[in-house]
Amino acid sequence: MRVLAALFGVALIVAILVEGFETVVQPRRVTRKYRISRVYYAAFWAIWRWVAGRMLTKSKKRAGFLGAFGPLSLLGIFATWVMGLVVGFAFLQWGLRDVILVNAGPTEISLGTYLYLSGTTFFTLGYGDVTPVTSLGRMLAVAESGLGFGFLAAILSYLPALFQSYSRREVNISLLDARAGSPPAASQLLLRAARTGSCSTLEPFLGEWERWAAEVLESQLSFPVLAYYRSQHDNQSWLAALTTVLDTCAVLMTQIRDVNTYQAQVTFAIARHAAVDLALVLRAKAPASALERLTAEQFTALRSSLEAAGVPLRDVAGGEEALRTLRANYEPFVRGIGERLLLIVPPLMTEDGVPDNWQRSAWMKPTPGIGKLPTPTPNEGHFG
Repeated sequence: MRVLAALFGVALIVAILVEGFETVVQPRRVTRKYRISRVYYAAFWAIWRWVAGRMLTKSKKRAGFLGAFGPLSLLGIFATWVMGLVVGFAFLQWGLRDVILVNAGPTEISLGTYLYLSGTTFFTLGYGDVTPVTSLGRMLAVAESGLGFGFLAAILSYLPALFQSYSRREVNISLLDARAGSPPAASQLLLRAARTGSCSTLEPFLGEWERWAAEVLESQLSFPVLAYYRSQHDNQSWLAALTTVLDTCAVLMTQIRDVNTYQAQVTFAIARHAAVDLALVLRAKAPASALERLTAEQFTALRSSLEAAGVPLRDVAGGEEALRTLRANYEPFVRGIGERLLLIVPPLMTEDGVPDNWQRSAWMKPTPGIGKLPTPTPNEGHFG
């Protein structure tokens, strides 16, 4: 029994150290099926989303509750690792029959006392009321205290990198508000660019979002917990921004002529790469029900709106099918992520007149006309 306990302690210590190294020191995608953090997040998120769906009926309370999951889960996984190391060293010492000194005399005592010794050693408390007597026990105590100091330091150094990645991700999401609406939509992004006569900015804009998609891909592969961190507003999210960029690129490549589609193609490539890989990491599955995000009526309305804004369009023949084919390359993945994380996938086509976040206030109604984009004059809003 004690031999098995010692082996269990060694296995637990090694598993946590390997996982901590992969997460903190060498952050990258890990393909191993059996991981402590994978089991932890699967169980913790299942309970959290069940509570949000069954016990919270108001959308704002539900959004706040879901938004707390990311930070709390991070603290929870850190606590799980620390507790695992403490328990692992306690089982190792108990399994090796390490003799410890309690008060006045050496004796073999219960597992609970070994847990206490392991805890005080890991956190370097140094009370001295329980101390190892044998050389092996003292070596284990020194190793555990050094490991505890280094492990806690590594965890603290992990947090600034995580917060910086989150901040960089959210800056572009906030900038998308005035350009594409709240929630963002590809139709609003294209129409607002055309109506202000600044469609030439779409190419550098997509260049910025190509880099953003690459940063989201790399940061959330390195720090998967970032996917659970939500944006400041309920109608914004990293998934909504990623979907809007993909929709915009798809419309540019299939519906609009006299525009250089190279930037749209490379932005679409990295954005789809992000959607596919993050769906794999989050273990998201394609939704069983097919949801049409752009009906035939909406497609006709989209083309009419673009044409009215002065955007030169390709021939309508085959355009709807080409757009549907391109959307099929990414929509199952973004919808799967949306269902997995309870994030809303925004529509491709929305109506005008919905106030953006910057036009709203908690204690003031939106003022009519504020933020309204100018009506185009002839020859304004062209892509050529």
